[in-house]
Amino acid sequence: MRELLFLTHRLPYPPNKGDKIRSWHMLQYLSRHFRVHLGCFIDDETDWQYTRQVAELCASTRFVGLRLTAARGRAMQALLCGQSMSVRYYRDARLLEWVDGVLSAGKVRHALAFSGPMAQFIDGSGARHLHRVIDFVDVDSDKWRQFGESKPWPLSQLYRRESQMLLQYERHIAQQFAAASFVSEAEAALFRLCAPMARRKTHHFNNGVDSAYFAPGACATSPYPPGAQVLVFTGAMDYWPNIDAVQWFVRHVWPALRRQFPQLRFYIVGSRPAPRVQALARVAGVIVTGAVDDIRPYLAGATLAVAPLRIARGVQNKVLEAMAMGKIVLASPQALEGISAQPGLELLLARDEAEFIHHAARVLRAADADLGMGKAARRLILQHYHWERNLQDLGAMLDIKPADALPGIASPPPVPAQETP
Repeated sequence: MRELLFLTHRLPYPPNKGDKIRSWHMLQYLSRHFRVHLGCFIDDETDWQYTRQVAELCASTRFVGLRLTAARGRAMQALLCGQSMSVRYYRDARLLEWVDGVLSAGKVRHALAFSGPMAQFIDGSGARHLHRVIDFVDVDSDKWRQFGESKPWPLSQLYRRESQMLLQYERHIAQQFAAASFVSEAEAALFRLCAPMARRKTHHFNNGVDSAYFAPGACATSPYPPGAQVLVFTGAMDYWPNIDAVQWFVRHVWPALRRQFPQLRFYIVGSRPAPRVQALARVAGVIVTGAVDDIRPYLAGATLAVAPLRIARGVQNKVLEAMAMGKIVLASPQALEGISAQPGLELLLARDEAEFIHHAARVLRAADADLGMGKAARRLILQHYHWERNLQDLGAMLDIKPADALPGIASPPPVPAQETP
């Protein structure tokens, strides 16, 4: 049995965030082909209850509690030593000691780092004999660049610096490792432009969707008042791009829609709503739910799922999940990056507030007219967003052959995604 070291910046369970959805499916896949040694941070105290489920898939594990005060202090130290704050944030002697111990046994020949900062633990001379792969997921350095363009000084200057420092680090890792992967061809293409020296090593594999769980008709009970017309936004509501998206929508789109449809409701569904999100509940017709046990009823009962993101990188799982449920999705260009959907056929694209108002009003006036769009959206998901099929591209980067699968590996049942930033 071949052995693999897998490093993630969060516990890959439960799959209730975009990155945890991806890392969880990766772990399930890897456990069928390798004896996996998993090292990861836990940044949410409630996640400690899930360590047993994760450990069942692994040959060994090291779970390290992320001390936020210490991590933020390390990030600030990066300003003094010309390094990336993101990388220093996750620098931890406890995890490094465990990694060195695993590698010293001499059995591990493959290593996979999930997200750029985790690559630092296998970037030293003691790991150069490994077949190393990095799943950057997104071009994070470009996300920091977008933050720099949207924030006032001095944060803008700080974020621009982080973009530059992180890009230098991403380029270094991509050159050192055997392969670098991203969540979509669009992300991979952007990185090839940013790091042309590593273009031949740069690949991608798409996310997937549990299309049996996120399925039309999966939920018979609606959380909405009978007969209500509802727009819904889903996501972790302490995540800045999501906060910015709903603030912009309520400020620039919602008033015009509410004048045309006085009984219309806008539900913002997701855990940990920031104070600025909670304040939106004071606007007529806007409801902020906080965390919910099951996101599917909120998608199933909505007339329209909206994704008005202005800052985004990678693939928006919130869009994929709504499409899998056969819903009409109205999204910004940023929310559609990396999703191979055709606007006008499988979803609706709005480039500005006028187009959001126009498309939403058209659907609200004749919701039944676009049922074909929801069906086309689900067909697209079934064709292109299947986890097992897409993970085979990761397998190719790790030299996995079909005959390598290990028999008898059991895995705990998946937990549905509640929030997908």
